[in-house]
Amino acid sequence: MFSLQSFPPYPFNGGTVATNPLPSDLPQPVLRFYSKLFGDRVPIVDTAIVSGRGSIRFKGITFPSRWRFIYVAGSAYRHYMETTVLGRPLMKVNEFFIDGHSRLELPFGVVENQPKVDMAANLGLWGESIWLPSIFLTDSRVRWEAIDDNSARLIVPFGETTDQFTVTFDPQTGLLQQLEAQRYRDATDTQKLGWRNEAWNWKPINGMLLPSQASVRWLDQSSPWFVLSVEEVIYNVDVAEYIRARGI
Repeated sequence: MFSLQSFPPYPFNGGTVATNPLPSDLPQPVLRFYSKLFGDRVPIVDTAIVSGRGSIRFKGITFPSRWRFIYVAGSAYRHYMETTVLGRPLMKVNEFFIDGHSRLELPFGVVENQPKVDMAANLGLWGESIWLPSIFLTDSRVRWEAIDDNSARLIVPFGETTDQFTVTFDPQTGLLQQLEAQRYRDATDTQKLGWRNEAWNWKPINGMLLPSQASVRWLDQSSPWFVLSVEEVIYNVDVAEYIRARGI
């Protein structure tokens, strides 16, 4: 299925996961979703390490990839990704979003100190939180607003301001289908573009019902540029040093 091996398993087990009561004052599709995921108790996730394989399209060419994402919930991330061609390493990428600022260490240079990239990275942080979905309830800065029976507006923090997603839920299963937002693609963009995270194949991973597959798509393109299959999720481990490291 994949032409490259998975990363080695993360060498430490997850920490203790406490819980809070499920709030009752949520829009109907949001309450239905979280009731299905967690019942009446919501896990408190402070950090996460998510690893897997998939494919990345770069300059019109799709490459096999393996990746590991390290998160401080609602605050920071590091993305480490590798791509291959004919089984040989091609690109290694470290992307950081820490203290509200993004730094992309790419094979062709470094991108940093770009306000529009910082804004895009913040949306990426929250969009990728589908793998720690309780953060949308346990972070006091986040709020939900009703739209209709199968969608709701998710308001997330960005510095002293906010940004937002339109979140759609499957009318049959009640599970989250996609998060959609307006996002800058490049540092020089004059306007935002439609951007979508899609989640599917929800199944138990590390004791929590999570999407085992996801994709990321710009809505001016006909297909996702990044497709991800999740292989490992670890919660509540100390990532203070790891999130600032490089490589695996």
